[in-house]
Amino acid sequence: MFVPKRIIFEKKTLDYPIGNQIYQQFFRNKDIEIIEMSKNKIKENIPGDTPKDFHTEGKNTLVVGVKTGLKFQSCKPSAHYQLPLLSGCIGMCQYCYLNTNLGDKPYMRINVNVEDILDQADKYIQERLPEITIFEGSATSDPVPVEPYSNLLKTAIEHFSHSTNGRFRFVSKFTDVDTLLSLDHQNHTEIRFTLNTNKVIQDYEKRTPSMEKRIEAARKVISAGYPTGFLIAPVFLYENWKEDYKDLLIKLSDQLPDHLSHPITFEIISHRYTPRAKQVISEIYPENQLPMQDEDRSYKFGQFGYGKYVYPKESLADISAFFQKEITAIYQNREIEIKYII
Repeated sequence: MFVPKRIIFEKKTLDYPIGNQIYQQFFRNKDIEIIEMSKNKIKENIPGDTPKDFHTEGKNTLVVGVKTGLKFQSCKPSAHYQLPLLSGCIGMCQYCYLNTNLGDKPYMRINVNVEDILDQADKYIQERLPEITIFEGSATSDPVPVEPYSNLLKTAIEHFSHSTNGRFRFVSKFTDVDTLLSLDHQNHTEIRFTLNTNKVIQDYEKRTPSMEKRIEAARKVISAGYPTGFLIAPVFLYENWKEDYKDLLIKLSDQLPDHLSHPITFEIISHRYTPRAKQVISEIYPENQLPMQDEDRSYKFGQFGYGKYVYPKESLADISAFFQKEITAIYQNREIEIKYII
């Protein structure tokens, strides 16, 4: 559970049940600075004179706010829309795309007007009838660390359990899932976990749980009957990478329950970075050892009009062949689906 260093309450957030609940949870804790804003100028309340210091302080800040614009962003190809319940992540993964996407907003933000957000989701569902509409709950966040006191995932899971044509999904590196295990989800929510080798976690994924703890949380979710998947990302190529990723796949297989209510899904994404991401990462993690040597990569233009540095074609083919072969062999007696390897 994320215990922030400071909590910033925007105007009127204490009028909402979730806002008041969070206030009651923490206001007696003398180690937490409680800030009630009269003007919604968040950055003025987060210290840090350098990008690195501001980023670090932001990662220890929780903002409680109200979502004003209710036009949902597209979330292709994984879902039809983002579900904007919250944004930000407490992890300090050096490679993370949120370092660029959120830029000067590294803090965790919870939106308290959850009923407005879910009502808007229902409108999008109605517009697409009779098709199924899928909402992604973690496009710009990892929602799990604040779930014990926000109950945003619980509220969304229960909401979509009653929806004939609405579905919900989210992905996490974190393990605070116990409050979700007894919910009647009706198989309408898919929970995915991001996994990586312990070398990658130790080198680049600071302030996140180990591979073993993530697998333990996944086992709980699978046992609770949720459709469950695994995102192995980003895949890094280093000495003995094949041995380490094979060990990960074996450890996961060994810990899966004997009975699976749903096929296990896999998504594999190789490491890539944009020139802008490299610049931002160098500012906020100046001592990082990420393999971002442009001369070792191929430059590829993406669907959103900007380019990124990816592994060369031969290396990507090696990654694809490796995971296809090993997943198929290790999980040969289980129902699985490899959704993509990129």
